[in-house]
Amino acid sequence: MTDAVRTHGLFKRFGPQVAVAGVDLAVPAGSFAGLVGPNGAGKTTTLSMITGLLRPDGGAAQVDGFDVWRDPVQVKARIGVLPEGLRLFERLSGRELLIYNGRLRGIPRAEVERRAEELLQVMDLTDAADKLVVDYSTGMRKKIGLAAALLHNPSVLFLDEPFEGVDPVSANTLTEVLRRFTASGSTVIFSSHVMDLVERLCDWVSVMNGGHIVAQGPIAEVRAGRSLNQAFLDLVGARGNGEEGLSWLGAKP
Repeated sequence: MTDAVRTHGLFKRFGPQVAVAGVDLAVPAGSFAGLVGPNGAGKTTTLSMITGLLRPDGGAAQVDGFDVWRDPVQVKARIGVLPEGLRLFERLSGRELLIYNGRLRGIPRAEVERRAEELLQVMDLTDAADKLVVDYSTGMRKKIGLAAALLHNPSVLFLDEPFEGVDPVSANTLTEVLRRFTASGSTVIFSSHVMDLVERLCDWVSVMNGGHIVAQGPIAEVRAGRSLNQAFLDLVGARGNGEEGLSWLGAKP
């Protein structure tokens, strides 16, 4: 099985703080992969380096066999990105945003318009297609952002906390679109700290802690008979300290 994404010794430091400490990540092509870890584990920094948004201090990353920093044009033609803290051109309508993104990618206008209409329909955004993005809800923003990331038919899709702040109806729409995407042989990599969601959606998982990959592989292998949540707690060395201190909490005079 070939890897859609592979990193070797990926390293990033911010001043005295080491954010990513030599990550060796492997994600097989065609997988629905989760990148999980506690807050501050280095997930967003790792994805930012793999997608060419942040230059690493050491190591290398490849997408579909192309080096992210030596072959940036080849890599960026093959990836779609839905980053954390999504920023969109808010004074465009949803339809205008998709057409603008498609034209930037060099897709002929007629084809962009056809794809945009299909994506708006699948994302249940047809009625909001001509509304300004500034008036979109959080769920609508995530859906139009995903549509923009899919417009050029990438082979690898990177999503950073795609379901955060999204209502169940919008989350279901996003899930169905992503499942169709991986069923075609493409790859999805998304970061999350919600273990139940990852366990339900993914067939591959990589666990980060303290800037390192501490486990990765097929989700059943990483779970090893446990729930993914319990496996995660065991791997990151979580300590239960909720019973210590705070003796005053809830006490009434």
